[in-house]
Amino acid sequence: MTSVRYREEDDRREVPVRPTDEDPVAASGSEIIGGPVGRRAATGGHRWWNPLRVMVLVVIGMFALGMAQKASCYSSAWFKAGDPQYIHACYSDIPHLYAQRGFASDLVPYFDRIPDTVSGSGTLHYLEYPVLTGLFMEVASWVTPHGSPQHSAQAYWIANSAMLMVCAVVLVVCLARTNKRRPWDGLFVALSPALALTATINWDLFAVALAAAGMMCWARSRPAAAGVLIGLATAAKLYPVLLLLALFVLCLRAGRLRSFGAALGAAIAAWLVVNVPVMLLAPHGWAEFYTFSRTRPTDYGSLWLIIAERAGNPLDGVNAYATAVMLLLCAGVAALALYAPRRPRIGQLAFLVVAALVLSNKVYSPQYVLWLLPLAVLARPRWRDLLIWQGAEVLYFLGIWMRLAYVTGTKHHGLTADAYHLAIAVHLLGVLYLCAMVVRDILLPQHDVLRQDGSDDPAGGVLDGAQDVFVLGPAPHEPKHAAHAA
Repeated sequence: MTSVRYREEDDRREVPVRPTDEDPVAASGSEIIGGPVGRRAATGGHRWWNPLRVMVLVVIGMFALGMAQKASCYSSAWFKAGDPQYIHACYSDIPHLYAQRGFASDLVPYFDRIPDTVSGSGTLHYLEYPVLTGLFMEVASWVTPHGSPQHSAQAYWIANSAMLMVCAVVLVVCLARTNKRRPWDGLFVALSPALALTATINWDLFAVALAAAGMMCWARSRPAAAGVLIGLATAAKLYPVLLLLALFVLCLRAGRLRSFGAALGAAIAAWLVVNVPVMLLAPHGWAEFYTFSRTRPTDYGSLWLIIAERAGNPLDGVNAYATAVMLLLCAGVAALALYAPRRPRIGQLAFLVVAALVLSNKVYSPQYVLWLLPLAVLARPRWRDLLIWQGAEVLYFLGIWMRLAYVTGTKHHGLTADAYHLAIAVHLLGVLYLCAMVVRDILLPQHDVLRQDGSDDPAGGVLDGAQDVFVLGPAPHEPKHAAHAA
């Protein structure tokens, strides 16, 4: 009888999960397209309309809607002084930096110094982005035709948007393939309003796609490949290095440090391959990103901005404060992972460490929501909680532009400082809410959606079903999946 029960549990684990079967919000939302589990929801390979193809089409459609939302800026507002681009909430760094970072003048990133008359700033002398993002920006400039300043900037934004759309497709595909039993989890990313609104503000989506590909490789027990992709993601944006911290703590608990070592070594090698040539040949240009990050003052979107403006103090020690809070939060996440009654899933811990950076950082640009988006889906694939968080992020998206409209315009439109502080608080509370739900799932695994069928960590790769060897708390309960595998 025991073997029959285990076979039944295994069969349930092999059947793909449809969100309308287990998620009340998804089931209610499906009424718009005909109700739960319609004919086109089949996941068999003999049908063209499988989950992956559906989600690719959905994310392309949502990305196109996001581009359409920028239409008023594309046509004129980016090129007008004052606040029109903020009033219409369609600002993007991309067309502005085309000229201001020397791409319009064919300057080579990191090697050619940007004249102050071009950059508009006396503090930035070279491109202030990591090397792989700089390469992304340069490639887009190669396919941008030269013309009038406005037409060239428009073409540059279109070229970058096309490349970022590919990144969005890669992101959804990788997320859908990270947990083979839950291919539809990628649908939330595909339908994400935050993705549509922020994808073409900056170049963060490139690093997010690389990091998602790394998570997919880890889920398939390919730690070296995962490390290469995480290393490349870190060469495009610094935050993905935190994924290695999450992997280290989990591998320490599960006794899989050899796999972590393979991922870490591959990540370091990939990062060095990208960075060392520029580091040696253009050391001042290479260092600009790190210098800028260190010297950047308290900026929009952060808790520190509220404190500074409320106190009337520029908060000169913000680097030390932010670093201290970040270290404390990461130590708390590590303690949670080692003391929890059951080892957390990789998606849960990865989400918490990146959320710690978002909460403690001295700046929060609206596109940073993309860092958390795939990790939130892996950590807590419940549409209600994800929508609450996304709602808070959309409110902040509107709040930052209305604040900038107030600051740069005639003050007849936009948000005062007090109202903007409220928008920041809404964003912080949204992130904290989702963190609280993830922590609850870790401490009370019976609430974890992914573990209710007896699974351990479907995206954990070598961690899935592994027994713990290093635990600081009481002896953990052995997961059913691990016991059966043994």
